[in-house]
Amino acid sequence: MATMQDVAERAQVSIATVSFVVNGTKHVKDSTRQRVEQAMRELGFRRNPIGAALANGRTRIVALLFPVLERSLSHTAVAFLSSASRRARERGYDLIMWPIGTDTEHIDVLARGGLVDGVILMEVQLEDPRVNALADNDVPFAMIGRTEEPSALPYVDIDMATSTREAIDRLAALGHRDIAFVYSSSPEYDHGAVSRARGAYLAATDERGLRQTLSSSEEHPAEGRILGERFAREHPEVTAVIIMNEHAASGFVRGLALTGVRVPEDVSVLSLGSSSYMAEMSDPSLTYMRTPAPELGELGFDALERRLADPSGAPMQTLLPCTFVRGDTLAPARTAEA
Repeated sequence: MATMQDVAERAQVSIATVSFVVNGTKHVKDSTRQRVEQAMRELGFRRNPIGAALANGRTRIVALLFPVLERSLSHTAVAFLSSASRRARERGYDLIMWPIGTDTEHIDVLARGGLVDGVILMEVQLEDPRVNALADNDVPFAMIGRTEEPSALPYVDIDMATSTREAIDRLAALGHRDIAFVYSSSPEYDHGAVSRARGAYLAATDERGLRQTLSSSEEHPAEGRILGERFAREHPEVTAVIIMNEHAASGFVRGLALTGVRVPEDVSVLSLGSSSYMAEMSDPSLTYMRTPAPELGELGFDALERRLADPSGAPMQTLLPCTFVRGDTLAPARTAEA
């Protein structure tokens, strides 16, 4: 088994430098750290998290809490996970996904075990019991998403108010005045992003004097198809739909088509908070507002790292809007005669 001495000789550095890299006890310039890590890979040297914890009181491990029992793990969600993990590795940390629900018992176990230095929360509810549980157990954390009143908590999040207003502005510019909003339904999970987008839709359409139609669907293509068929029958006056449910979006478009409604000639569809991967599952391919998942994943780790470095300092609080990506599902509003 390779030792630190072996790594030091291969990388042509001191044993102390190898220790600094392995345990994270002192800053090492990037070029030297990369040389040491290359030597570790070549020799098959494995870090010992327990040894690191004994050396500096840190495990250099962070947990990302994703409530897979209540929320679907989409391609967009994976982009959050992978970018946070990549940033963690760049900073000398290991990130593990902790796929638990929102029950606080698991939080208590995580805190008592001392396995992680801190936690990143995803899929944050307006009133999220995990937040109080982490605070009560004195576990450093940051949120990707935010509670209703985040106050002094560190978070990074999608600027849903700005994103939703841009979606409405783009549709209104095409002459649409009957714009519906379709969102993810989950009576037991009050998702902060969905709630904020719904509120922004109601406020923006009210300000513009546009007619409002709210509808919801479970997060599944089949449920989207069922809704699309029903929607076409119940809301023939609607000429545009903003859909914030990427799992159901492709099914929704198919459901409209099965009733003879053409997209975008009869009804324009704009997916709010999605990715190219999900947009291409639809026929025609969806026009969408891209979720800044890679950027927010990295910033989520940065927010936690800042909290670990300076627990009493000002928390990072950052909002990023979605960006418009043109697809094939937008068109000018049909005329009343059509």
